[in-house]
Amino acid sequence: MDKSVVSAHQPILDPCCGSRMMWLDRKNPRVIFGDIRRQKITVTDRSHGNPDGTRILMIEPDVLLDFRSLPYPDGQFRLVVFDPPHLVRAGAKSWLAAKYGKLSDNWRDDIRQGFAECLRVLGHGGILIFKWSEAQIKVKDVLALCPVEPLFGHISGRKGLTHWLVFMRHMDTDGDGE
Repeated sequence: MDKSVVSAHQPILDPCCGSRMMWLDRKNPRVIFGDIRRQKITVTDRSHGNPDGTRILMIEPDVLLDFRSLPYPDGQFRLVVFDPPHLVRAGAKSWLAAKYGKLSDNWRDDIRQGFAECLRVLGHGGILIFKWSEAQIKVKDVLALCPVEPLFGHISGRKGLTHWLVFMRHMDTDGDGE
């Protein structure tokens, strides 16, 4: 199935899927999993008891795409899950950079464009779930880049740094005033 074409059976988009680690069903047929990279990454990690002291991370999106410029028409999805990279400081070969990705020096523009694109591809009344770890950048600085206010959210994680926020695309999000 060509997942670059949206069908009624795939009403969900995850444009920064990475290794799909937050998904309970990593092969959910209702989701188009997208990412800017397709990689098999082997890193040193002795914490999982592998005899060779390594760990493999697979980034296998259905579609290669850039969350700043999504290849879909307006209003195509009912749900978008936006979990962009959240690190600005990480070594090029670090486990964290491999697992989560790394933001560019223009991260504010990248995130602003990402929010705009995620909202654009949502249908009216569509839901955007946004996940952010404020390990390096505060969530308030990121929310300042979003054109709409979240409806509600939740803080989680071992240190309470991960934020889950829910947005809804309102009729006037794109400025049409409906």
